[in-house]
Amino acid sequence: MFKKLAKLKYLPNNFEIIENGDHVICSISGKKIALDDLQYWNVELQEAYFSYVEASKKREQEE
Repeated sequence: MFKKLAKLKYLPNNFEIIENGDHVICSISGKKIALDDLQYWNVELQEAYFSYVEASKKREQEE
């Protein structure tokens, strides 16, 4: 299913594809995320998150 890791630049409401691919890796869980399913990321840290659960965990770590 997943063939090539994409490189993205995360923007406030979107992302820019720097290097073509079909997925990115969640920085918390290590799970693969299809670009079509990517909804959670951190612009400042330039990290992707699999779901709101991982995004919440990251926020808790920063507090």
